[in-house]
Amino acid sequence: MTDPTDDAPANSAATRDGTRDVAKEQAAWEEWRARRRVALTAPQGNLALIETRWAPLGERPDLEAARAQLGEGQTLTTLERTEPVSGRPEYGLRRWDAHAPAMRHFDSVDTFPYRPDWVLEAEYEPVEGARTVPFEHIRDNGGTRDLVVPGDLRLTLGGSDYTLSAFDDDGTLLLVFGDPTNGASTYGAGRFLFVHRDERNAGPQRVVLDFNRAFVPPCGFSDQYNCPMPPRQNRLHVPVEAGEKVPVFRDGYGAH
Repeated sequence: MTDPTDDAPANSAATRDGTRDVAKEQAAWEEWRARRRVALTAPQGNLALIETRWAPLGERPDLEAARAQLGEGQTLTTLERTEPVSGRPEYGLRRWDAHAPAMRHFDSVDTFPYRPDWVLEAEYEPVEGARTVPFEHIRDNGGTRDLVVPGDLRLTLGGSDYTLSAFDDDGTLLLVFGDPTNGASTYGAGRFLFVHRDERNAGPQRVVLDFNRAFVPPCGFSDQYNCPMPPRQNRLHVPVEAGEKVPVFRDGYGAH
């Protein structure tokens, strides 16, 4: 699920004397927002997903039959996951529609103004071995899926110390977090944030958590995604009034 629009944010755009170039930070954030919109509205962007179909356990879907049913502007991709109870592989198809209703009615993503005070530093400490953490997913009816968490993110916020779990998403840390804004001003199931670390450094290191780049998960744009939800340790007690809030659609349309 790695977002190709997400570049590594500069470490608070600090200059040599330790001051920050906030104007440069904000310009980079605005470029990120523009790329984010392009990605969302692409032919296989989040708004275009209209079907996720899983074959019976252990079987592979019939690609030729599925392709024969495609409409104009529609495409297919394959996907695979591990069934949580049996541990066996499941194979599925996703159908994308460049003219999907969500795409036609999409207006924008409501977003907080840029907040330089929400560009924070945290300590990343790797753990030995492949530690997994159970993440509940929206469409699993309370079930959990174990995701690999290669290390801990330690953050002090609002006088409280947190040890956050970010899982490995194709080589990039993905933090799934919740906060008191969820369901009020931001997406109810929580938000996502990519965390960039130096892969050449195998030890502890400082990383940037730029909450201005917190984004609505894919399931906020199509109910055909099965997004992970924030585990208890990732639920912050301080309202994070930075980053994306919710998608905005025209003519009373909702993604779900």
